[in-house]
Amino acid sequence: MMSNSFVKMPASDEAKRFFVLGDRVERRLRISGAWLNIFDVTVPSGSRTPKHAHPSPEVFRIIEGRLTIWRLSDSGPEEIEASAGDIVTIPPFMVHGYSNRGTVPVVFSAVVDRDMAEFIEAEGTTEPPKASPSAETIARMTTAANAYGITILAA
Repeated sequence: MMSNSFVKMPASDEAKRFFVLGDRVERRLRISGAWLNIFDVTVPSGSRTPKHAHPSPEVFRIIEGRLTIWRLSDSGPEEIEASAGDIVTIPPFMVHGYSNRGTVPVVFSAVVDRDMAEFIEAEGTTEPPKASPSAETIARMTTAANAYGITILAA
């Protein structure tokens, strides 16, 4: 007998796909009425997310490659080199960001709250960017993020 909590993951070509500042973000799970959302994120070589904070926790599980995660903990700034199989947690309100310093894309799953999911889906594009994000794009995303409780501190 199958549990009613079983969720069949959509195939990669069926997943809802967005592009946020160069990263490909694919929705894998959204539980309606709950905060739980899972996205697979592909970070191209040289790509990064700006340092930011939000009131919800995040969990990253690295699937492929090496992701450099920067976070500001109570004991000061720390940098984590996470690789396939590693799980990194980001507590609520912790300033953090990530980058791919390697030569191949990094893939990780991210467990995020409703506000982050809504930000990704509202502000992400459906087509991959043709160039690095412009200052205008970063400014627009920074303003939009604030509406979802996300504070971008450094672009």
